[in-house]
Amino acid sequence: MNRRVVITGLGIVAPNGVGLEAFTNAIQNGISGVEHDSELERLQFSCQIAGKPKISAELSLHYFSELELRNFNSTGILYGVIAGMDAWKDAGLSTEIQENPDWDSGTIFGTGTSGIDKFRESIYLIDDFQTRRLGSTAVAQTMNSGVSAYLGGKLGLGNQVTTNSSACTTGTESILMAYERIKSGLAKRILAGSTSDSGPYIWGGFDAIKVCTFKHNSTPESGSRPMSATASGFVPGSGAGAFVLEDLETALARGARIYAEVLGGNVNSGGQRNGGTMTAPNATAVKRCITTALENAKIEPNEIDTINGHLTATSKDALEISNWSEALQLSGKNFPYINSLKSMVGHCLSASGSVECVASILELYHNFIFPNINCEDLNPEITQIIYAECIPQKIINKEINILVKASFGFGDVNGCVVFKKFRE
Repeated sequence: MNRRVVITGLGIVAPNGVGLEAFTNAIQNGISGVEHDSELERLQFSCQIAGKPKISAELSLHYFSELELRNFNSTGILYGVIAGMDAWKDAGLSTEIQENPDWDSGTIFGTGTSGIDKFRESIYLIDDFQTRRLGSTAVAQTMNSGVSAYLGGKLGLGNQVTTNSSACTTGTESILMAYERIKSGLAKRILAGSTSDSGPYIWGGFDAIKVCTFKHNSTPESGSRPMSATASGFVPGSGAGAFVLEDLETALARGARIYAEVLGGNVNSGGQRNGGTMTAPNATAVKRCITTALENAKIEPNEIDTINGHLTATSKDALEISNWSEALQLSGKNFPYINSLKSMVGHCLSASGSVECVASILELYHNFIFPNINCEDLNPEITQIIYAECIPQKIINKEINILVKASFGFGDVNGCVVFKKFRE
C-alpha cells in the first residue's frame, strides 16, 4: 500500500501571531514577536528577551472548561491543544463529542518537556508535606504525553495517540511519522505537530551554556539574527504548530481543502561522531539526511523553489548553508531561496519544527516567500557560498511548487521533509 498524503488543516500558536490569519500577516510583513521579558530580567538572565505567544484567559476558555483550567499551568499543553484543535477545525472536521472513538484518526504530537511550572509547584508542595494539594491533573500536566492525551480525549481519537520527542527536530519528525503511518494504510488521518513550554525553567539551561544572545536586551525585535554577521546567539521562544495529514482519497471524498502534498523526507542521526556532539551537528549526517529526503521524495535539487532552514543565529549558520550547498551541489546564484522564521519568532525549541512547517506550508499555498529580518549585514562566510539574493529581506511573491524544510536538534538528530503544491 502506497497512499498519497496531503495536508488539510493547519493550526498555529506563535510569538508573532495566534491563529492562521494573524500569523500569515506577521510572516508576510516581517513582524517580530520577540519582546523584553521582565521575568528573565528579574532572574538576572544574560538574555532578557524572548518570543512568547499571547494567550488570554478568554481565549483559553474556548478550548478548556473552567474546571479544566483550575490549577492548570502547563503552557506547552495549552499551546498544543489550541493549535491542534484549530488545525482539526480548519480541516473541516467536527469537534462535537461522539459516543465512540474515531478509529481512523489519531495524533502524533511532540514536545520536549511538559508542565515544567507544574513540576516546580509540585516539588514545593511535596517538600512542604502538602502532597494532597497537588490536584487531580498534576500527572496529566506533567507526563510527556500529556499534550497528545488531552488532544486524543477532546477529539475522541481512536487510532495511535502518542508523543514524540527529538529536541528541535520534534515537529518535523512528527509530520514524517504521521506521513508513514497514513502512507502504509494504518490510519486515514493523523493530527501531527509539536509544542514547547515557555518560561525561565525551560530557557535557563540554554542561557547557562551561553548560546542565547545577550546583546539586544534593549532592542528585542532586532535580537534574533539568523545569517547575520552580528548574530550573537539565539533568542528563546515557544509555541505550537499543528497539521492534519490525511490520505488523498479520504480528503477528496469529503471535499477537503488541500494545502500541500507531503512527498516524503528523512530522519537520521550523526551518532555524535565526526564532529557531531550533543550540541553540534555531524555535517556528514546533515548532508545525508537532505540527500536521502530528496531521494525518498523523488525530486532533483534543481526542482526546489525555496528552503526553510533551521538557521538559529549562532556560529553554526554558515556551516548549515555549506551543508545545504554540498548536499544539493548548488551554489552561487543557482542556490534556491532560503529563509529562517527564527528571525521573527526566536528559537521555539521542540515547537520550532512545527511552527516553521506551518509557515512553510502557508508560503507554498499562498505563493510567497517570507522575508528574513535582521540580516541586513549578511555573514560574509555565507555570501561566499551563495548569492545574497538567495536570502530575501523583503517578501517575494512567486509561484512555489517544491519547498524543503529541515530541522537539526540537540543530540545530533536531523529531519528533512519535502512539501509540494497539490495538483490532482
